[in-house]
Amino acid sequence: MTKKRPLIIGIAGGSGSGKTSVTRSIYDVVKEHSVVVIEHDYYYKDQSDLAFEERLKTNYDHPLAFDTELLIEHIKELLEGRPVNRPVYDYALHTRSDKTVEIEPKDVIIIEGILVLDDARLRELMDIKLFVDTDADLRIIRRIQRDIEERGRSISSVIGQYLSVVRPMHNQFIEPTKRYADLIIPEGGENKVAIDLMVTKIKTILESPQNL
Repeated sequence: MTKKRPLIIGIAGGSGSGKTSVTRSIYDVVKEHSVVVIEHDYYYKDQSDLAFEERLKTNYDHPLAFDTELLIEHIKELLEGRPVNRPVYDYALHTRSDKTVEIEPKDVIIIEGILVLDDARLRELMDIKLFVDTDADLRIIRRIQRDIEERGRSISSVIGQYLSVVRPMHNQFIEPTKRYADLIIPEGGENKVAIDLMVTKIKTILESPQNL
């Protein structure tokens, strides 16, 4: 009897949609199994070859900001039962740190991020694909609160970035990936019914007999 393949869950949705709340809800219920959460944000591209002024221009809401190739490689390694060293991003320097974090293979691997459903190769590795769908007005309010309270930004700078970058990137790249989701969860962590249904499905898969 061979060990069962890890369960791969992808959780996508716009900035401020409630992805983290959904991830936490799933994690709390299935934590009797070994679980790891891998955020797409860990895999922003290394920009050490660029001048700092150029790094400041990075559009972090664009698919090209991510080293998705490396993420795919790491997920495949974990599926084969091998540990990986995931990158650490230095947001102060706007490039990848020289530090890494070792990730061991787990029963459940949750991949979370605004664009985790964008790449077909990454989607093909997922067993369950979720899209957290929250109204734009709620997403911008949450983003304003987060950036002011946690990042010390002004309300004008947050709104300016939202209108010039976040909103157009959401409409162009993030919203269209909704069609790839197996389940769309409106209102994120507040949707207890959808989360309960999702958790029940996950537990059923995890408790099914091992593959022969």
